[in-house]
Amino acid sequence: MKIFIVNTYDRGGAANSCKRLHLGLLSIGIKSNVLLRFKQNNWIKSFSFVQPAKTRSFFEKISNKLKRIRKELKLYSNKDISKDKELLFLKNRNKGFEMFSFPNSHFDIMQSEFYKESDIVNLHWVANFLDYQNFFKINNKPVVWTLHDMNPFSGGEHYEEKYLGIDEFGFPIKRQISEEEKRIAKENIEIKKQAISKVNNLTIVAPCQWLAEEARKSEVFINNKVICIPYGLDSEVFSPRDKKFSRELLNIPKDKRVILFVADSINNNRKGFVFLKKAFEKLANPDLVLCAIGNKNSALASIDNIYELGPIYDERLMSIAYSAADVFVIPSLMDNLPNTVLESLMCGTPVIGFSVGGIVDMIQHKKNGLLVKEISVQSLLETLQEFLEFENVFDSSEIRKNAVEKYDLKVQAYEYEKLFNSILHS
Repeated sequence: MKIFIVNTYDRGGAANSCKRLHLGLLSIGIKSNVLLRFKQNNWIKSFSFVQPAKTRSFFEKISNKLKRIRKELKLYSNKDISKDKELLFLKNRNKGFEMFSFPNSHFDIMQSEFYKESDIVNLHWVANFLDYQNFFKINNKPVVWTLHDMNPFSGGEHYEEKYLGIDEFGFPIKRQISEEEKRIAKENIEIKKQAISKVNNLTIVAPCQWLAEEARKSEVFINNKVICIPYGLDSEVFSPRDKKFSRELLNIPKDKRVILFVADSINNNRKGFVFLKKAFEKLANPDLVLCAIGNKNSALASIDNIYELGPIYDERLMSIAYSAADVFVIPSLMDNLPNTVLESLMCGTPVIGFSVGGIVDMIQHKKNGLLVKEISVQSLLETLQEFLEFENVFDSSEIRKNAVEKYDLKVQAYEYEKLFNSILHS
């Protein structure tokens, strides 16, 4: 059995999940190759995509390449924007939202030798890489599409966000969707529907029940089989470490209680950091510290008792950060099956989060963490206070044991093996 995995990047949450599945498949003897549009790391059996040369002039090739690079990096000139409706739409879109992608690209992943020799294509996060119309028109191989967000079946948004901002009372502000956003979304959904309408060899895999249900009721995947297989982690890498040693290594106070928060950017509206920030400030507890992992931000300077650890890319060092914390808080307003929650639970650290998306699949209230009743600063504050009062009710070894049973990498790999076999022998 040869599996052809496709992902745009090899860095980020979706990329980490993709890599872990790839390594899990290899570990149980399945032949797997990964095709990446942008390759920075050295995953085993992973390769950069090379578009076959076409008969174009040298200057045309350079010009097209520069256009793609500017679009990817959002380096738009006024001339570019005036000629490209997609660029104009992206430029005017609120910067607090998650990214938006269109269903077209200049790339043909079927030109890869790994595609040609594969038995099954496993698409992952393929925004700005997969061209829907070309791929689904020509491809004749079985496809398993592992969802990491809503983009494969949405009108372009990676998360169809309901809120934007926070009001004076600590509640999220309901988002207003413009007519232009509705029009663009409708056009993109039509393109996706037409591309997939005659496909009968496509299986959708969602890591959580929420995303699976969203896919099932979508216009794009309503006629496709949708199943749920959670992510997997290497339980040896994400393992509990000695708390005292972990805090010494990260220079975190040993005599304080530690709340951990992880996000690449605190400016990302969906990540909900502003709710945690306001709740933490209201606690005003000198015996409590907030540790933030991710890109440093000057906005954090106003918060007392905060430790910015910066971005951490090494997984073992991340396990030390989780082990150093008393609790991990994920204030996301919308999410799939966040790797950070899985990682924390695997390290035996309880988790607090809003009752949204796949977070409800992972947090068993009062067993391995606490679910916040509603999305508001006050509700999060009360939940943090509850945790601090009854912290000792959580059994780290039991949290770890249950996480390994559900989310160990081989659990996921064997589920995919069963799926692949059922497709090939149906």
